[in-house]
Amino acid sequence: MTNTVVTPAKEPAVRKATPGGAPAPRRSGRRRIALPYLLLLPALLLELLVHLIPMLMGITMSFRELTQFYISNWSGAPWSGLDNFSVAIDFDAPVGQALLKSFLTTCEFTVLSVGLCWLLGTAAAVFLQENFRGRGILRTLFLVPYALPVYAAVITWAFMFQRDNGVINHVLHDQLGIGDSPAFWLIGDNSFWALLVVSVWKGWPFAFLTVMAALQNIPQDMYEAAALDGAGVWNQIRHITLPALRSVNQVLVLVLFLWTFNDFNTPFVLFGKAAPEAADLISLHIYQTSFRTWNFGTGSAMSVLLLLFLLVVTGAYLLLTSRGKKATDA
Repeated sequence: MTNTVVTPAKEPAVRKATPGGAPAPRRSGRRRIALPYLLLLPALLLELLVHLIPMLMGITMSFRELTQFYISNWSGAPWSGLDNFSVAIDFDAPVGQALLKSFLTTCEFTVLSVGLCWLLGTAAAVFLQENFRGRGILRTLFLVPYALPVYAAVITWAFMFQRDNGVINHVLHDQLGIGDSPAFWLIGDNSFWALLVVSVWKGWPFAFLTVMAALQNIPQDMYEAAALDGAGVWNQIRHITLPALRSVNQVLVLVLFLWTFNDFNTPFVLFGKAAPEAADLISLHIYQTSFRTWNFGTGSAMSVLLLLFLLVVTGAYLLLTSRGKKATDA
């Protein structure tokens, strides 16, 4: 009888693999480091071409005596140093007085517009947090002004503000009997309020959209607990909603301020190249100084001063809000 020896089969070697079954890829450290910069390169090039280079050219032009005689060769304009800035801030001279008045008008307009946009947007967002029939339709309707092109919307408002055949005077004077005669909305003192109405109508849906998105992160249990403790709607908004929206509102107010203070499209489309004195915003005032009187050097100096003002205000605002946030967290 022959004894047969059976040798056990060798187990196959186990190969380390990724969770998906494929061998783990090997990437060089340089490739991983360079990938984010490659992805950011198109945005950086666009920022360079659209913003940085024109801004540097504008700063250079502010130090030159650039008029219509040097348009074809602006780099050959005589060097004027700080003369353009001196003219712009000389508030005893007509140019400086006009710039100061335009600046104060823009400040008043910005405060009213930003405040109303934030108030209307927050109120609408809080109201639409409740479940009721037709809420989706209202949300869509509220976003229509934000979705419309600026030029189409403002031109429509310009027709509505016409004195003789505009719908605003038709409703206020013909239907409601307000005023002895139809008002002029695109000239005179009423032009400021017409511009404010268009700016708020165009800007408050952005505040509404931002606040509505932020409200989704507030737990509903907090409102239910507050209601059980006897807190009313106003106390819930004051002690739960507004504190939870503080960080969002800080960014929202800053963005609305920058957009409104620099707004050029709205007054330009609503009034044309020459805005009434009551609605002479600084953006349109700089345009008129540069392209109607052909003082490109002075207009560039005004633009640089506006840039410096916005940088100072933005830096101070961020500093104050960051300190307030640290004090609240402490």
